Amino acid sequence: MKTATSGRTLGMNKIVWSYIGVTVLLVAVTCYSAVTGSLKVSVIELFEGLFSGTHETVNIIKDLRFPRIIVSLYTGASLAVSGVLLQAVMRNPLADAGVIGISSGAGLFSLLFVSFFPALFFWMPLFAFIGGAFACFLVYSLSWKSGLSPVRIILVGIAINAMFTGMGQSFNYRGSYAAGSVNQATTSIFTMKIWKDVDIMLLYGSIGLIASLFLYSWCNVLSLQDKTAKNLGIHVTRARLVISIVAVLLAAVSTAVGGLIAFVGLLVPHISRFLVGSDHKVLIPFSALAGALLILSADTIGRTVLAPSEIPASIIMTIIGGPFLIFLLRKGGRIHGN
Repeated sequence: MKTATSGRTLGMNKIVWSYIGVTVLLVAVTCYSAVTGSLKVSVIELFEGLFSGTHETVNIIKDLRFPRIIVSLYTGASLAVSGVLLQAVMRNPLADAGVIGISSGAGLFSLLFVSFFPALFFWMPLFAFIGGAFACFLVYSLSWKSGLSPVRIILVGIAINAMFTGMGQSFNYRGSYAAGSVNQATTSIFTMKIWKDVDIMLLYGSIGLIASLFLYSWCNVLSLQDKTAKNLGIHVTRARLVISIVAVLLAAVSTAVGGLIAFVGLLVPHISRFLVGSDHKVLIPFSALAGALLILSADTIGRTVLAPSEIPASIIMTIIGGPFLIFLLRKGGRIHGN
Protein backbone atom coordinates (compact mmCIF):
# COMPACT_ATOMS: atom_id res chain seq x y z
CA MET A 1 0.00 0.00 0.00
CA LYS A 2 2.80 2.37 0.92
CA THR A 3 4.61 1.59 -2.35
CA ALA A 4 1.46 2.23 -4.40
CA THR A 5 0.85 5.54 -2.60
CA SER A 6 4.45 6.56 -3.12
CA GLY A 7 4.19 5.70 -6.82
CA ARG A 8 1.06 7.80 -7.24
CA THR A 9 2.74 10.71 -5.45
CA LEU A 10 5.79 10.51 -7.71
CA GLY A 11 3.51 10.33 -10.75
CA MET A 12 1.56 13.38 -9.63
CA ASN A 13 4.77 15.28 -8.94
CA LYS A 14 5.96 14.49 -12.47
CA ILE A 15 2.69 15.78 -13.92
CA VAL A 16 2.79 18.98 -11.85
CA TRP A 17 6.41 19.72 -12.72
CA SER A 18 5.74 18.96 -16.39
CA TYR A 19 2.89 21.46 -16.40
CA ILE A 20 5.03 24.06 -14.63
CA GLY A 21 7.95 23.48 -16.98
CA VAL A 22 5.95 23.76 -20.21
CA THR A 23 4.08 26.84 -18.93
CA VAL A 24 7.30 28.64 -17.95
CA LEU A 25 8.88 27.80 -21.31
CA LEU A 26 5.76 28.95 -23.14
CA VAL A 27 5.80 32.33 -21.37
CA ALA A 28 9.55 32.71 -21.97
CA VAL A 29 9.35 31.88 -25.69
CA THR A 30 6.34 34.17 -26.11
CA CYS A 31 8.22 37.09 -24.56
CA TYR A 32 11.35 36.33 -26.58
CA SER A 33 9.36 36.09 -29.80
CA ALA A 34 7.63 39.41 -29.09
CA VAL A 35 10.84 41.38 -28.50
CA THR A 36 13.06 39.73 -31.14
CA GLY A 37 13.20 40.72 -34.78
CA SER A 38 13.93 43.72 -36.96
CA LEU A 39 12.28 45.87 -34.29
CA LYS A 40 13.83 45.25 -30.88
CA VAL A 41 12.67 46.33 -27.43
CA SER A 42 13.28 45.00 -23.94
CA VAL A 43 10.62 43.00 -22.13
CA ILE A 44 10.15 45.90 -19.67
CA GLU A 45 9.70 48.37 -22.53
CA LEU A 46 7.25 45.98 -24.15
CA PHE A 47 4.97 45.75 -21.11
CA GLU A 48 5.23 49.47 -20.37
CA GLY A 49 4.36 50.26 -23.98
CA LEU A 50 1.41 47.88 -23.99
CA PHE A 51 -0.09 49.53 -20.92
CA SER A 52 0.69 53.14 -21.85
CA GLY A 53 0.07 52.88 -25.59
CA THR A 54 2.54 55.72 -26.20
CA HIS A 55 5.61 53.70 -27.26
CA GLU A 56 5.69 53.91 -31.06
CA THR A 57 7.87 50.83 -31.57
CA VAL A 58 5.73 48.73 -29.22
CA ASN A 59 2.59 49.83 -31.07
CA ILE A 60 4.12 48.65 -34.33
CA ILE A 61 5.20 45.36 -32.74
CA LYS A 62 1.71 44.86 -31.33
CA ASP A 63 0.06 45.02 -34.74
CA LEU A 64 2.87 43.34 -36.66
CA ARG A 65 4.07 40.58 -34.34
CA PHE A 66 1.29 39.82 -31.85
CA PRO A 67 -1.20 38.42 -34.42
CA ARG A 68 1.53 36.08 -35.66
CA ILE A 69 2.29 34.91 -32.13
CA ILE A 70 -1.36 34.33 -31.21
CA VAL A 71 -2.12 32.47 -34.44
CA SER A 72 0.95 30.26 -34.02
CA LEU A 73 0.00 29.47 -30.41
CA TYR A 74 -3.53 28.50 -31.36
CA THR A 75 -2.36 26.55 -34.40
CA GLY A 76 0.05 24.48 -32.32
CA ALA A 77 -2.50 23.84 -29.57
CA SER A 78 -5.23 22.89 -32.05
CA LEU A 79 -3.06 20.54 -34.11
CA ALA A 80 -1.69 18.82 -30.99
CA VAL A 81 -5.13 18.25 -29.47
CA SER A 82 -6.45 17.11 -32.85
CA GLY A 83 -3.70 14.49 -32.90
CA VAL A 84 -4.58 13.30 -29.39
CA LEU A 85 -8.25 12.92 -30.36
CA LEU A 86 -7.52 11.16 -33.66
CA GLN A 87 -5.15 8.72 -31.98
CA ALA A 88 -7.81 7.96 -29.38
CA VAL A 89 -10.65 7.46 -31.83
CA MET A 90 -8.60 5.40 -34.30
CA ARG A 91 -6.61 3.55 -31.61
CA ASN A 92 -3.64 4.42 -33.79
CA PRO A 93 -0.55 6.08 -32.26
CA LEU A 94 0.51 7.19 -35.74
CA ALA A 95 -2.63 9.18 -36.53
CA ASP A 96 -2.06 12.85 -37.32
CA ALA A 97 -4.19 15.26 -39.35
CA GLY A 98 -1.19 16.28 -41.43
CA VAL A 99 -0.09 12.72 -42.17
CA ILE A 100 -3.44 11.08 -43.03
CA GLY A 101 -4.70 13.82 -45.33
CA ILE A 102 -7.18 15.74 -43.16
CA SER A 103 -5.11 18.94 -43.25
CA SER A 104 -4.53 18.75 -47.01
CA GLY A 105 -8.24 18.17 -47.59
CA ALA A 106 -9.05 21.17 -45.43
CA GLY A 107 -6.41 23.21 -47.24
CA LEU A 108 -7.78 22.34 -50.67
CA PHE A 109 -11.37 23.23 -49.79
CA SER A 110 -10.36 26.49 -48.08
CA LEU A 111 -8.24 27.38 -51.12
CA LEU A 112 -11.15 26.81 -53.49
CA PHE A 113 -13.53 28.72 -51.24
CA VAL A 114 -11.35 31.80 -50.87
CA SER A 115 -10.59 31.78 -54.59
CA PHE A 116 -14.24 31.92 -55.58
CA PHE A 117 -15.71 33.77 -52.58
CA PRO A 118 -12.98 36.08 -51.22
CA ALA A 119 -15.52 38.36 -49.52
CA LEU A 120 -16.54 35.47 -47.22
CA PHE A 121 -13.04 35.02 -45.79
CA PHE A 122 -14.34 34.81 -42.20
CA TRP A 123 -16.27 31.62 -43.06
CA MET A 124 -13.26 29.88 -44.60
CA PRO A 125 -12.76 27.52 -41.60
CA LEU A 126 -16.23 26.05 -42.19
CA PHE A 127 -15.31 25.06 -45.73
CA ALA A 128 -11.97 23.82 -44.48
CA PHE A 129 -13.92 21.67 -42.01
CA ILE A 130 -15.96 20.19 -44.87
CA GLY A 131 -12.75 19.33 -46.71
CA GLY A 132 -11.17 17.83 -43.61
CA ALA A 133 -14.30 15.81 -42.83
CA PHE A 134 -14.38 14.49 -46.39
CA ALA A 135 -10.74 13.44 -46.17
CA CYS A 136 -11.39 11.77 -42.80
CA PHE A 137 -14.35 9.89 -44.28
CA LEU A 138 -12.20 8.65 -47.16
CA VAL A 139 -9.49 7.45 -44.79
CA TYR A 140 -12.02 5.60 -42.61
CA SER A 141 -13.90 4.01 -45.49
CA LEU A 142 -10.87 2.99 -47.56
CA SER A 143 -8.97 1.67 -44.52
CA TRP A 144 -11.79 -0.51 -43.23
CA LYS A 145 -11.26 -4.20 -43.89
CA SER A 146 -12.64 -6.32 -41.06
CA GLY A 147 -11.43 -3.59 -38.72
CA LEU A 148 -9.00 -0.69 -38.79
CA SER A 149 -5.32 -1.56 -39.12
CA PRO A 150 -2.95 1.19 -37.90
CA VAL A 151 -0.56 0.63 -40.78
CA ARG A 152 -3.41 0.55 -43.33
CA ILE A 153 -4.75 3.86 -42.00
CA ILE A 154 -1.33 5.48 -42.43
CA LEU A 155 -0.81 4.11 -45.94
CA VAL A 156 -4.28 5.15 -47.10
CA GLY A 157 -3.87 8.50 -45.36
CA ILE A 158 -0.57 9.18 -47.10
CA ALA A 159 -2.24 8.43 -50.44
CA ILE A 160 -5.18 10.74 -49.63
CA ASN A 161 -2.75 13.43 -48.49
CA ALA A 162 -0.79 13.17 -51.74
CA MET A 163 -3.99 13.32 -53.79
CA PHE A 164 -5.36 16.46 -52.13
CA THR A 165 -1.93 18.11 -52.10
CA GLY A 166 -1.53 17.46 -55.82
CA MET A 167 -4.99 18.83 -56.55
CA GLY A 168 -4.21 21.99 -54.59
CA GLN A 169 -0.92 22.50 -56.40
CA SER A 170 -2.59 21.91 -59.77
CA PHE A 171 -5.18 24.55 -58.94
CA ASN A 172 -2.47 27.07 -58.08
CA TYR A 173 -0.52 26.46 -61.27
CA ARG A 174 -3.41 27.30 -63.55
CA GLY A 175 -1.75 30.66 -64.26
CA SER A 176 -3.97 32.94 -62.19
CA TYR A 177 -2.38 35.70 -60.14
CA ALA A 178 -5.33 35.53 -57.74
CA ALA A 179 -4.72 31.83 -57.17
CA GLY A 180 -1.06 32.51 -56.41
CA SER A 181 -2.06 35.16 -53.90
CA VAL A 182 -4.57 32.84 -52.26
CA ASN A 183 -2.01 30.05 -52.09
CA GLN A 184 0.43 32.38 -50.35
CA ALA A 185 -2.28 33.44 -47.90
CA THR A 186 -3.24 29.87 -47.03
CA THR A 187 0.18 28.18 -46.99
CA SER A 188 2.68 30.88 -45.97
CA ILE A 189 2.14 29.87 -42.37
CA PHE A 190 2.40 32.88 -40.05
CA THR A 191 3.86 35.64 -42.20
CA MET A 192 1.78 38.84 -42.36
CA LYS A 193 -1.00 37.62 -40.08
CA ILE A 194 -3.44 40.31 -39.02
CA TRP A 195 -5.96 40.74 -36.23
CA LYS A 196 -8.75 39.45 -38.48
CA ASP A 197 -6.90 36.12 -38.60
CA VAL A 198 -6.73 36.19 -34.81
CA ASP A 199 -10.50 36.75 -34.60
CA ILE A 200 -11.14 33.71 -36.79
CA MET A 201 -8.69 31.56 -34.84
CA LEU A 202 -10.03 32.64 -31.47
CA LEU A 203 -13.62 31.85 -32.44
CA TYR A 204 -13.29 28.48 -34.14
CA GLY A 205 -10.16 27.33 -32.32
CA SER A 206 -11.61 28.09 -28.89
CA ILE A 207 -14.79 26.17 -29.72
CA GLY A 208 -12.75 23.09 -30.65
CA LEU A 209 -10.32 23.30 -27.73
CA ILE A 210 -13.05 23.83 -25.13
CA ALA A 211 -15.12 20.99 -26.60
CA SER A 212 -12.12 18.66 -26.46
CA LEU A 213 -11.83 19.13 -22.68
CA PHE A 214 -15.24 17.51 -22.24
CA LEU A 215 -14.34 14.44 -24.30
CA TYR A 216 -11.62 13.02 -22.06
CA SER A 217 -13.79 10.26 -20.56
CA TRP A 218 -14.83 8.97 -23.98
CA CYS A 219 -11.20 9.07 -25.15
CA ASN A 220 -10.16 7.01 -22.12
CA VAL A 221 -12.88 4.42 -22.70
CA LEU A 222 -12.13 4.12 -26.43
CA SER A 223 -8.68 2.84 -25.53
CA LEU A 224 -10.48 -0.35 -24.46
CA GLN A 225 -12.04 -2.91 -26.76
CA ASP A 226 -15.39 -1.91 -28.29
CA LYS A 227 -17.21 -4.68 -26.44
CA THR A 228 -15.81 -3.50 -23.09
CA ALA A 229 -16.67 0.11 -23.90
CA LYS A 230 -20.26 -0.87 -24.74
CA ASN A 231 -20.54 -2.77 -21.45
CA LEU A 232 -19.55 0.46 -19.70
CA GLY A 233 -22.54 2.18 -21.27
CA ILE A 234 -20.69 4.06 -24.04
CA HIS A 235 -22.24 4.35 -27.49
CA VAL A 236 -18.98 3.67 -29.34
CA THR A 237 -20.05 4.84 -32.79
CA ARG A 238 -21.50 8.09 -31.45
CA ALA A 239 -18.41 8.74 -29.34
CA ARG A 240 -16.09 8.17 -32.31
CA LEU A 241 -18.21 10.47 -34.49
CA VAL A 242 -18.26 13.34 -31.98
CA ILE A 243 -14.54 13.08 -31.21
CA SER A 244 -13.72 12.92 -34.93
CA ILE A 245 -15.82 16.05 -35.59
CA VAL A 246 -13.93 18.02 -32.95
CA ALA A 247 -10.57 16.70 -34.19
CA VAL A 248 -11.37 17.66 -37.78
CA LEU A 249 -12.59 21.12 -36.69
CA LEU A 250 -9.31 21.79 -34.88
CA ALA A 251 -7.23 20.58 -37.82
CA ALA A 252 -9.36 22.51 -40.31
CA VAL A 253 -9.19 25.89 -38.58
CA SER A 254 -5.44 25.46 -38.07
CA THR A 255 -4.97 24.75 -41.76
CA ALA A 256 -7.30 27.52 -42.92
CA VAL A 257 -5.56 30.21 -40.86
CA GLY A 258 -2.07 28.87 -40.11
CA GLY A 259 -1.37 26.79 -43.19
CA LEU A 260 -0.38 23.17 -43.76
CA ILE A 261 1.83 21.85 -40.95
CA ALA A 262 2.44 18.13 -40.51
CA PHE A 263 3.67 16.01 -37.59
CA VAL A 264 2.52 18.29 -34.74
CA GLY A 265 -0.32 15.92 -33.84
CA LEU A 266 2.10 13.01 -34.08
CA LEU A 267 5.03 14.39 -32.13
CA VAL A 268 3.34 16.25 -29.27
CA PRO A 269 0.94 13.52 -28.00
CA HIS A 270 3.73 10.96 -27.67
CA ILE A 271 6.00 13.32 -25.77
CA SER A 272 3.06 14.40 -23.62
CA ARG A 273 2.15 10.81 -22.74
CA PHE A 274 5.71 10.22 -21.61
CA LEU A 275 5.55 13.26 -19.33
CA VAL A 276 1.99 13.18 -17.95
CA GLY A 277 0.62 9.73 -18.77
CA SER A 278 -2.29 8.53 -20.87
CA ASP A 279 -5.23 9.89 -18.87
CA HIS A 280 -6.86 12.25 -21.38
CA LYS A 281 -8.14 14.49 -18.59
CA VAL A 282 -4.52 15.53 -18.07
CA LEU A 283 -3.18 14.70 -21.53
CA ILE A 284 -5.45 16.97 -23.60
CA PRO A 285 -4.71 20.30 -21.85
CA PHE A 286 -1.01 19.46 -21.54
CA SER A 287 -0.81 18.65 -25.25
CA ALA A 288 -2.44 22.00 -26.02
CA LEU A 289 0.28 23.81 -24.06
CA ALA A 290 3.07 21.69 -25.54
CA GLY A 291 1.75 22.12 -29.09
CA ALA A 292 1.55 25.87 -28.66
CA LEU A 293 5.13 25.90 -27.36
CA LEU A 294 6.39 23.73 -30.23
CA ILE A 295 4.90 25.77 -33.07
CA LEU A 296 5.75 29.14 -31.56
CA SER A 297 9.33 27.92 -31.05
CA ALA A 298 9.51 26.63 -34.63
CA ASP A 299 8.15 29.90 -36.01
CA THR A 300 10.49 31.99 -33.86
CA ILE A 301 13.52 29.94 -34.89
CA GLY A 302 12.51 30.12 -38.54
CA ARG A 303 12.01 33.87 -38.29
CA THR A 304 15.29 34.66 -36.56
CA VAL A 305 17.93 32.08 -37.46
CA LEU A 306 18.48 33.36 -41.04
CA ALA A 307 17.02 36.85 -40.63
CA PRO A 308 15.92 38.71 -42.66
CA SER A 309 15.07 35.53 -44.60
CA GLU A 310 12.56 33.14 -43.02
CA ILE A 311 12.19 29.38 -42.79
CA PRO A 312 8.50 28.41 -42.52
CA ALA A 313 7.52 26.53 -39.38
CA SER A 314 6.12 23.77 -41.61
CA ILE A 315 9.61 23.04 -42.97
CA ILE A 316 11.10 22.90 -39.48
CA MET A 317 8.33 20.52 -38.38
CA THR A 318 8.95 18.31 -41.41
CA ILE A 319 12.65 18.11 -40.56
CA ILE A 320 11.78 17.09 -36.99
CA GLY A 321 8.69 14.99 -37.68
CA GLY A 322 9.96 12.84 -40.56
CA PRO A 323 12.61 11.00 -38.53
CA PHE A 324 10.18 10.73 -35.61
CA LEU A 325 7.61 8.98 -37.84
CA ILE A 326 10.29 6.56 -39.08
CA PHE A 327 11.23 5.87 -35.45
CA LEU A 328 7.63 5.07 -34.54
CA LEU A 329 7.17 2.82 -37.58
CA ARG A 330 10.33 0.89 -36.67
CA LYS A 331 8.97 0.51 -33.15
CA GLY A 332 5.74 -0.89 -34.57
CA GLY A 333 3.83 2.30 -33.79
CA ARG A 334 4.11 1.71 -30.07
CA ILE A 335 5.64 4.16 -27.65
CA HIS A 336 4.83 3.98 -23.98
CA GLY A 337 4.59 6.74 -21.46
CA ASN A 338 5.20 6.46 -17.75
